[in-house]
Amino acid sequence: MSDTILSLEDVHTDIGQYHILHGISLQVPKGGVHVLLGRNGAGKTTTLRTIMGLWQARKGVIRFADADITGMHTSEIARLGIAYVPENMGIFGGLTVQENMRLATSNGRFDDQRLQHVFALFPAIEQFWSKAAWSLSGGQKQMLAISRAIIEPRRMILIDEPTKGLAPAIIRNMIDMFREVARDTTILLVEQNFLFARSLGRGVAVIEDGKIVHHGTMQALAADQGLQTRLLSLSLDAHQ
Repeated sequence: MSDTILSLEDVHTDIGQYHILHGISLQVPKGGVHVLLGRNGAGKTTTLRTIMGLWQARKGVIRFADADITGMHTSEIARLGIAYVPENMGIFGGLTVQENMRLATSNGRFDDQRLQHVFALFPAIEQFWSKAAWSLSGGQKQMLAISRAIIEPRRMILIDEPTKGLAPAIIRNMIDMFREVARDTTILLVEQNFLFARSLGRGVAVIEDGKIVHHGTMQALAADQGLQTRLLSLSLDAHQ
């Protein structure tokens, strides 16, 4: 367990009358990008939201590093060093880029070295620093959402479908950015763009009907077209 930063053991989550997660068990090693794949409605977003405490697990145990975070409030989980970038990005359109970034700090102040690191990764953040967030393009908004997650050092970042709706050229640029971010933190990524996922993923788990049905290395999954078709109803090669 020393190499594991996050583990879920037999986690069940209900949303209203619907039983969404049916006993998720998952281990995420420290470092790099680890991908959670699955068809629409399989339970990927619910898994991230349950980890983050936005939805409470009815059963099971969630551990982050040495802490049992099952049942913890979202703010407590965040203070342990986990950031979450939701599918809708969660930015405040009426605030400036600077104001959005400041809200993501623990004390309303920027560490200058960290801020310059963010600017180096995402030059658009510096370029549009005083602009209203609503005026940014889709790709720029996604960069803002990720920048907020890394404005302070994080032990882990949960990211839900960051390439959704983005142009291919922007997605290609984001691959290098994610690799750089993953040098000093662990990323658990939900993604539908398989080329993007394959380019970044170290480990991969596939979820179906609220259960993990496969886990292993991304390299092994990318090399096995039959397994891709069986698990995901398509081949990764079709997305090259």
